[in-house]
Amino acid sequence: MDEITSVFIQESREQLADMEAGLLQLEQNPDDHDNINGIFRAAHTIKGGSGVIECHFIEAFTHRVENLLDALRNNELAVSPPLATLLLECCDHMVSLIDVLAAEAEAPDADLQGKGDALTERLKGFLDRIGQPAETPANSELTLHDPTVEVESSGGGVVLTDSWHISVRFGENVLRGGMDPLSFIRYLASLGEILGIQTITDAMPPAAEMDPESCYIGFEIQLQTRSSKADIERVFDFVREDCDLRILPPNSKLSEYIKHIQELPEDTMRLGEILVRCGALTQAEVDQGLSDQKSAVEHAQSGDATAASQLGQILVDHKVVHKEIVDAAVVKQAQVNDKKAKDARLVRVQADKLDQLIDLVGELVIAGASANLLAQKSKQVDLVEATSVLSRLVENIRDSALQLRMVQIGDTFTRFNRVVRDVSKELGKEIDLVISGAETELDKTVVEKIGDPLMHLVRNSLDHGIEPTALRLERGKPASGRVALNAYHDSGSIVIEISDDGGGLNKEKITAKALERGIIQAGETLSEAEIVNLIFEPGFSTVEKVSNLSGRGVGMDVVRRNIQALRGAVDVASVEGEGTTFTIRLPLTLAIIDGFLVGVDKAAYVIPLDTVVECIELKNLPTDRNFMNLRGEALPFIRLRELFEIPGDAPPRESIVVIQFAGQRAGIVVDQLMGEFQTVIKPLGAMFRHLRGIGGSTILGSGEVALILDVAALVQAVTHNEQHLLPGRSHAAPAALTSNQFTQH
Repeated sequence: MDEITSVFIQESREQLADMEAGLLQLEQNPDDHDNINGIFRAAHTIKGGSGVIECHFIEAFTHRVENLLDALRNNELAVSPPLATLLLECCDHMVSLIDVLAAEAEAPDADLQGKGDALTERLKGFLDRIGQPAETPANSELTLHDPTVEVESSGGGVVLTDSWHISVRFGENVLRGGMDPLSFIRYLASLGEILGIQTITDAMPPAAEMDPESCYIGFEIQLQTRSSKADIERVFDFVREDCDLRILPPNSKLSEYIKHIQELPEDTMRLGEILVRCGALTQAEVDQGLSDQKSAVEHAQSGDATAASQLGQILVDHKVVHKEIVDAAVVKQAQVNDKKAKDARLVRVQADKLDQLIDLVGELVIAGASANLLAQKSKQVDLVEATSVLSRLVENIRDSALQLRMVQIGDTFTRFNRVVRDVSKELGKEIDLVISGAETELDKTVVEKIGDPLMHLVRNSLDHGIEPTALRLERGKPASGRVALNAYHDSGSIVIEISDDGGGLNKEKITAKALERGIIQAGETLSEAEIVNLIFEPGFSTVEKVSNLSGRGVGMDVVRRNIQALRGAVDVASVEGEGTTFTIRLPLTLAIIDGFLVGVDKAAYVIPLDTVVECIELKNLPTDRNFMNLRGEALPFIRLRELFEIPGDAPPRESIVVIQFAGQRAGIVVDQLMGEFQTVIKPLGAMFRHLRGIGGSTILGSGEVALILDVAALVQAVTHNEQHLLPGRSHAAPAALTSNQFTQH
């Protein structure tokens, strides 16, 4: 039971996510019946699953939500913003109830129960608005949808009334068995109203050949009743084996049967089972159809046709079911088969098992590097070749293992649809959310940790970025603001952009606030990019009025700190009056990367291979300048020996590793180049968490530790230092990378 409950919780969360996405589309497309049916199916599935695991508090509340969705689906209620808001709140409450179940609590606490009761009253209020019986008649299943549609009877002719059509041919031995055909007619009359009856005598022989104890008649009957097809068939139970019976439903039932088929749970069902469960056929009719199908196959000596199409055609030919119903059942059967095939391709694995696998693969990479190093030292050709093959296999295993944890960022982006909807209504603004690059993949761990920084940046754009509608119209902009989320891969990193077409950042206000707080000094000259990036300083805020969304000055520095903890970087660009764009760069994975190994004196360092552009070997590099001419372009560089204050003289021949990050290039001067290296990232301890320029450590094949360079911080430091050395710039100490930050511990 615990396993069933665990599966129910996981699948319910997925259903609720789909349900929320459907509800957000509901306001935009209120006439999309497929979407409404999808929302109803999600609630129906959760209710059914909660009944199976006997979680009655989820079952009871979801049943109330299902009632409202059913009324919506039957066009008894119109879609409105208050209704959509209520359903979204119910969706949130269902999430909370699932959390209660996951926490193994027996029932929700008093506060949560109170919220549920309040939502129930609001649901009841909407249901009470449904029209009076004149609008929704009690015998709605008998409503004439289209009385002009003709229904062919099995005895020939057409049925013009919207009622059940019963075609019965009694066998010759009915009278001998003590049965009176007229008694069945009288019994049918007790189920409803017989609108018409026609006696069929086509089997009547000439008078001279007639047997007075034999029955030769049949009836074509039009019956209006609320009873089901099974109830009508049950009338003829005593003569079922000695009569030919066909029951055709009224036209108004067709849409109900089709709708019922669409709502059936997606379990294993054959075509006949679907038609019986929706009430369009009885089991006896299906059994007769299967018997005829088997006989047809035996006569043709060929069973290559699909059973579904054969059986469906036979049932239609027997005139016991409409072709439209069979077509709907075939579609449903195909959906079930597709879902089963999709589920068969998926295996649910707990995240901690994947993490354990990645750790083991990391240790395998280290062990493989050690074996490869020992093989090279031995200079045995056969051993070197064997370890080379082993290294290639380990690399493939590493890539495959990492791919298991890669997920699309689209699920993270999609949840902001709800945020934009709620916040825009709260602020009284019209805001559209545009999502692109949702298929971009990155490590599951990164996705989980980037959610909160993204949430803050999106809320900031909604609150401060997008102007009120009146101001936008005054500035000649569309009334509806636009917030865009975009993701793409770039040089081994994932780039996430959050942009808006709002008023942009006021650089004068930012500068004034920075001077007031002592972040910059009077007379210090900053570039526009440096000015707007001051908003990431601790406690910085230019908002005069604090809102419950943002503006307390405790957000942007936390955003930057959280992103840097993921070995990422965040930047902002803004054009006043046109909008603002936040750009986040993150590594694709936090576990294992391809690295480029370099050495300075006796120490080894790793540069992420995706950031390496080229390597240049130079002699007698001048020590009095920190840039060089690289094919006509100035390339600033940084010397690791000076940066880390490594004693001793540099070798006469040094190398420059050209790296690129966020479109900026810089050089790293090292003593020697040691080649590519599979790098298992080991995080630094708490003592070194404030170090900039170092992103982690790794273990070499020799067992020694090598530091992994933080390319983002190094490039930023190099370009920052060079900008402050330009003529006309203030020489105040920049907030850049200094050697003290590496030696303070």
